[in-house]
Amino acid sequence: MVTGAGQGIGLAIARAFAAEGAQVVGGDLRTAAIDAIEARRSPLASVVDFSDADQIEAWVEGTVSALGVIDVLVNNVGLAPYRAGFLSVTDAEWMRLMDINFFAMVRTTRSVLPHMAAKGRGAIVSIASDAGRQPDPFFVDYAVTKSAVLSLSKSLSIEFGPSGIRSNCISPGPTATPAMDDFLTSMSAEVGKTFEDTKTYFARDLRQLPLGRMNEPEDVAAVAVFLASDSARQITGAAYSVDAGSHRYV
Repeated sequence: MVTGAGQGIGLAIARAFAAEGAQVVGGDLRTAAIDAIEARRSPLASVVDFSDADQIEAWVEGTVSALGVIDVLVNNVGLAPYRAGFLSVTDAEWMRLMDINFFAMVRTTRSVLPHMAAKGRGAIVSIASDAGRQPDPFFVDYAVTKSAVLSLSKSLSIEFGPSGIRSNCISPGPTATPAMDDFLTSMSAEVGKTFEDTKTYFARDLRQLPLGRMNEPEDVAAVAVFLASDSARQITGAAYSVDAGSHRYV
C-alpha cells in the first residue's frame, strides 16, 4: 500500500514495487492522479482523503478483503508549502500540515498494523525529509511534521519489532517532483536561465550538493523497495538519507 501514489515520489514507489512483481495498492486524493498509477499485477487504485480516518479505514479494509494480506505500507502522502518564515504561518496552516504530513501516517499505520501483526510480519517505510533533521525557515511547519515522522517511525520499530514488523524512514533531499519543477520554473525566470541550467544551478551552487545533482523520484523508490525486502530483514528503526550528500553530519 502506498499513500500519495498519484505523482512524484509516491508514483515512482508504486511503479518500483510493481516492477518487482508486487500487487500495488495506491491511494491519492486527486482523481486524475489515480489514472497515472501503473502496476503490472492487479493494481488497485483508490481516491482517498488521508485527512479522513473513515476513508483510510475503508481503504485498508478493502485491500485486506481483496488481497487477504498487507505486507508493506509506504507512508508517503504529504504537502510542502513554501513559507515566508515562522510568523507567517497561521494556526490553520499548522494544523493542515500536521493533519496531512503526520496524522495521515498515524491513521494509516494504525489501520494497517493489526493486519500485519496477525500475520507476524510486515514492513513500514515512511517518507520523511532532510528538513526533518536540518530545518529551513522557509519550510518551518513542514520540517516539524517530518521530525515527527522520524520519531514515530523509531517508536514503531521498538514496539512492533517483537511482532515481526519493521519500521524505517527515508529522508529525501531535493527531488525532481512536480512541486519542485514548479519551484524551479519560477526560479528560472528570476535568474534568467533555462530550466535545466536552473536545475543545475540550484543543486550545485545554492544547495551545494556534493554529487552536483538533485534526486529523481526513482532514487528514493529504489531505497523503499530495498527497505521492504528480505535483504533488509535486520534493518529497523533506521532513517536512510537520499540527499546527494547535502548533510555533512556524522
